[in-house]
Amino acid sequence: MQRFLILLGTLLLLAGLLWPWLSRLPWGRLPGDIAIEREGFSFYFPLGTSLVVSVLLSLLLWWWRR
Repeated sequence: MQRFLILLGTLLLLAGLLWPWLSRLPWGRLPGDIAIEREGFSFYFPLGTSLVVSVLLSLLLWWWRR
């Protein structure tokens, strides 16, 4: 558990440091993301992005446990 928390903290630190470049990636604007904008109201649900991230994390954890 200690190694996992250290690894998670390191990954979050790297993501924070690399955020100016990571924010330019097209994540969050994939096909399947739901965006509704009306006068005085906006709703955004990143369904496509959530599915891609879920698959990538599942593959990574499967590979790590193997």
